[in-house]
Amino acid sequence: MRIGRLAARAGVSTKTIRYYEAIGLLPEPERTANGYRCYSDTDLAQLRFIRRAQAAGLTLEAIRGILNDHHRGIQTCREVQSRAEQQIAAIDRRIAELRAMRKSLRTLAVRAAIVGRDGTCNVAEICSAFQPVLD
Repeated sequence: MRIGRLAARAGVSTKTIRYYEAIGLLPEPERTANGYRCYSDTDLAQLRFIRRAQAAGLTLEAIRGILNDHHRGIQTCREVQSRAEQQIAAIDRRIAELRAMRKSLRTLAVRAAIVGRDGTCNVAEICSAFQPVLD
């Protein structure tokens, strides 16, 4: 299939495909006699893997490593599992950080509402309301 069809089937742009080729995520495709790129279903599967891995939060460098190992015949399932577990741990840490931030912002909002309920703004009191966010 040509690049436009591959792009449509994979849900990416032709520019993305060319970029992935340039950085070594996709192999250089075969060319037809008139110079058109010619892709296979294997290329489509690899492109879909790249997209799923990116959507899961893996970096292009990590994806490249997995693909390189795969192409050298090295079993990559454990590597994918390890990277997925690392990403899950990072997401869990970020969720905890966001929950703490949300709690601090709720405290800030309540504090600001109490301090400013009479329509005045005491800078010292409002600034003290920021303390939970800054800690």
